[in-house]
Amino acid sequence: MIKLFSGSANPKLNEEVAKLLKVPLAKSEVVRFGNSEVRVTIQEDVKLATCVVLQSLSNPTDTHLMEFFFFCDALRRQEAKRVIGYIPYFGYARQDIQHRPGECVSVNVIVRFFESIGFEKIYTIDIHDEATEGVFSIPFKNLSALPLLAKKVKEYLKTTKQSETVVVSPDQGGVERARNFGEAFYGTSDFAMAVIEKKRKLETIHQSKALDLYGNVKGKTAILVDDMMTSGGTLIHAAELCLARGAKKIIAAIVHHDFTAEAPKNLENDSLDKIFTTNTIALKPEQKFSKLEEISVAPLLANELKNFL
Repeated sequence: MIKLFSGSANPKLNEEVAKLLKVPLAKSEVVRFGNSEVRVTIQEDVKLATCVVLQSLSNPTDTHLMEFFFFCDALRRQEAKRVIGYIPYFGYARQDIQHRPGECVSVNVIVRFFESIGFEKIYTIDIHDEATEGVFSIPFKNLSALPLLAKKVKEYLKTTKQSETVVVSPDQGGVERARNFGEAFYGTSDFAMAVIEKKRKLETIHQSKALDLYGNVKGKTAILVDDMMTSGGTLIHAAELCLARGAKKIIAAIVHHDFTAEAPKNLENDSLDKIFTTNTIALKPEQKFSKLEEISVAPLLANELKNFL
């Protein structure tokens, strides 16, 4: 039997996972002080137990990250046999290379913390680059919500005909991700894709430009597939380019919605017909808009956690 602990980043998702597993969430206390410090206290016996901490590393990322670290330390001090981290959304994963001289490689630092604090294994959902697995010296598993999104998109469109639809990667780095979605959507690896060439402005955050599109989208419903949307700029520019090249309709399947304050308004008013996403990050009331539809990843997490029951 496992003991399942919920971080404060996405309690609704964690409760849903616990309900599916028919395992109660273990008792703990997270206190935030006026000076922004946080304290985590484990409130039940965990000696020699396998303990799982569920915590999305979403905005405010640093706050949720420190809380995650403190959960592991507190459990180790109470002699938990194993501490396993489940991170539905892995913050800092995009900072995985040195884009410009002098920059830090943030994800490497985060991984070293996980290892030194005492996590035995880390799970996540659709990390930005699967190559990050090579940074870990402890076991790491990257689950994917793309099949869940593909199933939902298929139900929405009521067609998987390649003459009517096309999967589009909004940048060169997301080709494999879009192909994985396409295989789940079409049920075969034999399909044509479209890829957008994107240039990011390294000196300015949240800004990029779609330069060109390779592939045929004319007269088709274009399905833009990506791991995350933040400002929405990449998605909006990709949609505009697809429409300019003759696409009939644009929908998007994006795993994580790590929204900036302006993103919901920008995406609501753009040329996208529908955006499917997941609940790896808790959606605030002011971030909801009519085009956006969430799909729960609780079954995906619960199915993997069954291995510890």
